[in-house]
Amino acid sequence: MKLLKTLLLLPVLVAGIAAPAMAQTNIAVLNEERVLRESAAGLHIAARMQVIAQEIDSELQAMGQPMQQETERLNAETASMTPQAIQDRPDLMSRITTLNQQAQQFEVVRRARQQEIVQTERQAMRPVYEALGPILEEVVAAQGIEILVDRSNLVFAAPELDISGDVIALLNQRLPTVPVTRVRLPQDGAGQPQQ
Repeated sequence: MKLLKTLLLLPVLVAGIAAPAMAQTNIAVLNEERVLRESAAGLHIAARMQVIAQEIDSELQAMGQPMQQETERLNAETASMTPQAIQDRPDLMSRITTLNQQAQQFEVVRRARQQEIVQTERQAMRPVYEALGPILEEVVAAQGIEILVDRSNLVFAAPELDISGDVIALLNQRLPTVPVTRVRLPQDGAGQPQQ
């Protein structure tokens, strides 16, 4: 029983000893996700990325629609046919082969467009991250912060420790917007991005 009490009191004792040392350390929290989501530049990037994603979706739909129509026509024509009867018709087999090749090409293009979205966002975020470094250094120095922790690494932090609002204000002053230009990849999905 004494051992159990000792083990239970040990964390309290350690916390009591460490408390004076911790009280002297100025700790702050930064919610990077909030900074990127609520800053003017982050809002601009999100809005432009949504437009670019819609453009890409429209392109893919226009590209896929003829294949969908041909698939429906082939399904209607072959619904009552046996697999052997279909194979005995060179015209149908040619259309099926062509449709399969188009589907493979479509998949390559779809993957390239997904990479365009990723690379476009990465390119747009680069100046934001470059601006954040000096802003964080400035806020840390001005507030005498000794330890800065990202909010995503914490279970709980008192709201008064959060410097995200200060960082957002400075970021909005120094980088109100950034260019968001769609990165275009070649049709085959390989090679270097094009602007």
